[in-house]
Amino acid sequence: MSQVIDLKDVMERVQDDKELLLELFDIFIEDFKSKRDGFWKAYEKHDLATFQYLAHGLKGGAGNISAMQIHENCINLDRMGKDGHIENAKSALELLDQQFEAFKVEVARIKAEFAK
Repeated sequence: MSQVIDLKDVMERVQDDKELLLELFDIFIEDFKSKRDGFWKAYEKHDLATFQYLAHGLKGGAGNISAMQIHENCINLDRMGKDGHIENAKSALELLDQQFEAFKVEVARIKAEFAK
């Protein structure tokens, strides 16, 4: 499995602006929290349009901040939504929740490192 956050990649993307990076991490965390329940509801209702929309949005957000595990999983979820086959998405959604928890731990570690 790939790393949680590719810090070198995202630091290049934000031109080494640590404050901006931390702000982007916080925005992503809030965005994920606001979309998570909708993601599960779309899965349970087999609402393909909403499911794909949320997967696509999280895929883009995760990619922008180099959250590699989440990004890779969202590529898969986005494809499931586009193909109309979300009936087997439960394990990927459960993995997404685990990846998000790992992401938050890594963000906390990075914040502590930047504070030194």
